[in-house]
Parts: sequence; structure tokens; C-alpha cells
Amino acid sequence: MVDRTHKELTEDDIAEIARTYHAWRGESKDGEYEDQPGFCKSSTLEDIKANDYVLTPGRYVGAAPLEDDGIPFETKMADLTATLYGQMDEAENLDRAIRKNLEVLGYGE
Repeated sequence: MVDRTHKELTEDDIAEIARTYHAWRGESKDGEYEDQPGFCKSSTLEDIKANDYVLTPGRYVGAAPLEDDGIPFETKMADLTATLYGQMDEAENLDRAIRKNLEVLGYGE
């Protein structure tokens, strides 16, 4: 990923897109086209009309299924919450240090 919203395509990515396109067109030797949640969907005009002709891919493609890592939701939330609170405490400490440094430089409130 280049960033959160941009991905640099690899040769494998490009090949997969090309295979999928050719399968969708019925030109593939690798098999028939199949919708893949999170990657591709062949939508009908009725589907598009039902979405008020909005062509945002997520409305049609959906999300890829998530793999279950076996960790219960409650455990994940407890860990994430503890991490978040730790980061919030660190942010408060950094904020105080920055304010103190600004005051030393004569730019305090």
C-alpha cells in the first residue's frame, strides 16, 4: 500500500485483474467468471438502478471476508482499549511538554 487509500499494483495483481476481465468477457482459458467479494462483481442494470445509478464500487463488490484469528472480540477490544488509553496518556504528556517548551521560548498562553 502506498497509503491507506492507494495501492501500488504488483505484476501478480495486474495478472489477476486481466484474468478476471477475460473470464468476465468469456475469453478465459482459466475458467469461468465468478463474483469475488471485495474484488469484483458483475452487476446488472437493475442492480445499478436500485442504487440510483451510483457506481461506487463498495455498493456492489462488498467487503472481502475476514479471517477469524480465534481471538474473542472482547479480548481484542480490551487490548485495543488499553493501547488507546496508553496512547492518550502519552499524548497528554507530550502536549504538556510542548506547551512548556513554547512558554520557555516566550510563546506560552
